[in-house]
Amino acid sequence: MGRAEKPLDPDAGPAERFAHGLRELRRRAGSPTYREMSRRAGYSAPTLSGAAAGDRLPSLPVALAYATVCGGDEQEWRSRWQDAGTALAALPTPDAADETAPYRGLARFGTEDSSLFFGRDQLVDEVVGLTLKHRFVALVGASGSGKSSLLRAGLVPALRNLDERDGRPSVIRLCTPGETPLRTHGDLLRTAAGDGDTVVVVDQFEEVFTLCHDPEERADFIRALLGHPPGTAVADGPAPAAPGSRLRVIIGIRADFYGRCAGHAELVDALNTATLLIGPMAPEHVREAVVKPAAVGRLTVERALTDRIVADVAQEPGALPLMSHALLELWRRRRSRTLTLDAYRRIGGIQGAVAHTAEEVFARFDRERAELARSMLLRLITPGEDAPDTRRPADRAELVRSEEAEAVLEALVRARLVTVDGTGADLTHEALITAWPRLRGWVESDRERLRLHRRLTEAARDWEALGRDPGALYRGERLVAARGAFLAADGPEADLTPAEREFLTASIRSGRYVQPVLVLARRFVRSQWWLVFRLALVCSVVIWTVWFLNRPHS
Repeated sequence: MGRAEKPLDPDAGPAERFAHGLRELRRRAGSPTYREMSRRAGYSAPTLSGAAAGDRLPSLPVALAYATVCGGDEQEWRSRWQDAGTALAALPTPDAADETAPYRGLARFGTEDSSLFFGRDQLVDEVVGLTLKHRFVALVGASGSGKSSLLRAGLVPALRNLDERDGRPSVIRLCTPGETPLRTHGDLLRTAAGDGDTVVVVDQFEEVFTLCHDPEERADFIRALLGHPPGTAVADGPAPAAPGSRLRVIIGIRADFYGRCAGHAELVDALNTATLLIGPMAPEHVREAVVKPAAVGRLTVERALTDRIVADVAQEPGALPLMSHALLELWRRRRSRTLTLDAYRRIGGIQGAVAHTAEEVFARFDRERAELARSMLLRLITPGEDAPDTRRPADRAELVRSEEAEAVLEALVRARLVTVDGTGADLTHEALITAWPRLRGWVESDRERLRLHRRLTEAARDWEALGRDPGALYRGERLVAARGAFLAADGPEADLTPAEREFLTASIRSGRYVQPVLVLARRFVRSQWWLVFRLALVCSVVIWTVWFLNRPHS
């Protein structure tokens, strides 16, 4: 027996009137459960339940799926949906102050969000204390533990608010490594070293392993952070500060990449000296993170809702972005000034909220835009090799090559699934990879092709950087694999960028695409047919030997 739905007033507004009509249609169909409807409609039970909640107008595909499963006429309900949308568009726009959400969703807190950042006071004090005492500090935590938000909305404002006599730095600089950390941030580090008392905060330090594929540049960047010139040998941690200057570095790194730091001897002493591990939030801190931002936004949170969120999140590593997203969705579904437990249940709670939002966005795409969204999102992921999958920042030009693609990207940005910053784009948080089953399924089904694609993208970029040097083109087994993965009957696959297409086409035309006997032999030996061939050969020898020994003698 499903939970009873709360009453709806059809005169309260267009969304409520449309939802009331859906409920009446379901009642006339015999009141099937949402789980039963889900099996036939192709949408999750929370999504179908939300369509009849009355909080907002559902997407057209979801509304039509709900109606047709309950025996409604598709054309009639399409017309009803359009009328409701027109009526909603005619409603007055809320005040700007009412449009500002006190929750960040999947997005990290920025330095400007310190007034909404709660529940981490003790950790902020600890990081500040380590920063004032040590030349190099590492903040380590699981994905989703809040490292980036702690650094940006906690540490940076706290350092700025210090008195000068308490150690307030004169300059604070913030960066992420990216694909070319030394080339991108080398000038920043050199300038910072001469800026007096300077703090450099390096967020997402794991990018030196996931995005930077040049071991020499990676090592030189690490040496620069420790205050040593590139190319020098380092055996004893950070270098002493230059006269008249004091450069301090704080890095934030995912716990599953912490072990990779052991491959750099120069980091070991520094990490052993000052490392702070972030654990899950205690229940009282989770409560602060839920209630206090609401108070800033003059909102009320039902006590039962707070208790439920605390129970779902406390002592759960990596749950903070999921909680923040759920709170943002609750804010969007608020009743007057109140966040309710009923709305929390409808969006699927902490674990279901991200998938609920992503599916709502995806359901609005037609087939062409859905395929563009799939290709776009997969480009923003680096599949792990003996490590978890990670997000991958990409140039906007790599994602958008048509007006349709531009519209898809804007829809993903509006839903806060993707973040656009200047000319780049990125998944808002890595939690999306694991929390959205559809995206996780895409990654799993295309994992090997994704790995080949990431390598092809890098190879094409290197080829361009080398002035299209023929020596940088694919050959041998790499070309065989790329051709098999990305070459269709009419040419390179459509999901390749122009640069990737040109690189692959040039590799094929260069005359190097000749499958030598050695390449084919190696592939044959690695296949299961090699075992079959060996067994057949042994059997043939045995049969021939038996025949030879038993042949009639003249």
